[in-house]
Amino acid sequence: MTSRAWALVTLVALGLTLAVAAASLVPWRVPRPNPAERASALRDLPADMVARGRALHAALRPSTYGGLLSGLLVPVLLGFTPAGAQVVAWVAQPFGGHWLAEALLGGMVILMLLVLVSLPFGAWRHTVLRDYGLSTQNWGGWAVDLLKSCAVAAVTGAVVLAGFYTLTHFAPEWWWAFGAVAAAALLVLLSFVFPVLVEPVFNKFTSMPAGPLRDELVRMASRDGIPVRDVLVADASRRTTGLNAYVSGLGVTRRIVVYDTLLREATPGEVRGVVAHEVGHAKDRDVEVGALLGAIGAAAAVVALYLVGEWDALLGRAGVDAIGSPRAMGLVLAVFTLAGVVTGPVQNLASRRVEARADQHALDLTGDPKGIAAMERRLAEVNIADVQPPRIEYLLFATHPDTVERVAAANQRAAVPEPPV
Repeated sequence: MTSRAWALVTLVALGLTLAVAAASLVPWRVPRPNPAERASALRDLPADMVARGRALHAALRPSTYGGLLSGLLVPVLLGFTPAGAQVVAWVAQPFGGHWLAEALLGGMVILMLLVLVSLPFGAWRHTVLRDYGLSTQNWGGWAVDLLKSCAVAAVTGAVVLAGFYTLTHFAPEWWWAFGAVAAAALLVLLSFVFPVLVEPVFNKFTSMPAGPLRDELVRMASRDGIPVRDVLVADASRRTTGLNAYVSGLGVTRRIVVYDTLLREATPGEVRGVVAHEVGHAKDRDVEVGALLGAIGAAAAVVALYLVGEWDALLGRAGVDAIGSPRAMGLVLAVFTLAGVVTGPVQNLASRRVEARADQHALDLTGDPKGIAAMERRLAEVNIADVQPPRIEYLLFATHPDTVERVAAANQRAAVPEPPV
């Protein structure tokens, strides 16, 4: 068979594998409150809290949609016109148009263009968050975080670009096969390395002082069969007033991380509720499952890109002769951006189901549904959440159940009679 035929067979096989894995590993049928229970939960929430959350998100909406639109239009312009190819060729001219110069310098310039276009919308968003008191950063701190993000993206991007275009240069017919394996391996590696190497770039972590709360969090994780190396406190207050916690790492690197804002603003019971949810992710191996599904999806995306590159009319619009050429970088970006728009809602649906299962786990682990409901209300109040966002935005963008759904689920559990002793 030809390389194209093998690629088509491989794509079908990867697609079927992804479908089977997603169907069996994602908790699609996790219990959900009915409309009456959600309506009751909404009525119980303070009206001023609901109004404040809606006002914040209405103020954020223009910057959110503006950023999304610009993030779509720029790749489309760079990829479906010769503009992207011209930019890449122009930057590499001082180096004789060498393919590696096109790959690295062209990639950095395109990354810079994306950052510059998104910058006004990011600044607009930061202004709104400061006005509402949710962000504690001054403009200097915001700029430093932006530069750090760009540096991380530049290093990661340079590795990916150099690796990808080395494959396309030396294996023009079979790069898709090597690239699929490399993409899957890189995604898995980043899933587990990111918390250890990248998180410290943005936050400082200190061990939680010894005491009853620390001991209880460790015991709670241990009861779930999740040994943790440490309980860390992140200095999130230098950036936000929002509350959060998470479990990161694997094996000897696994640790519970709690925002300092959570320790300061929440009761010990509320802290336990947040951490119980995060321990649920570790117990159900959600990070590992996400990495597996992402790896299969990444491999399929590389193979699909190769097959898209067989479309001569598309290559002609981009002004390139091969999808594997560094000058086709804009086209690759456009294809992946549009694919993300299409697949994003499905990924978010899966994420909401996983988060709902972790909520159920927190209810089981704590045995305190009223406390969990109070915790959800506190999180919504301090994080100024839109407790029930517009349906279209929920379907398209939400990665977690909304506050109304989560409170209703806790109320539903509280209404279940205790079994007789």
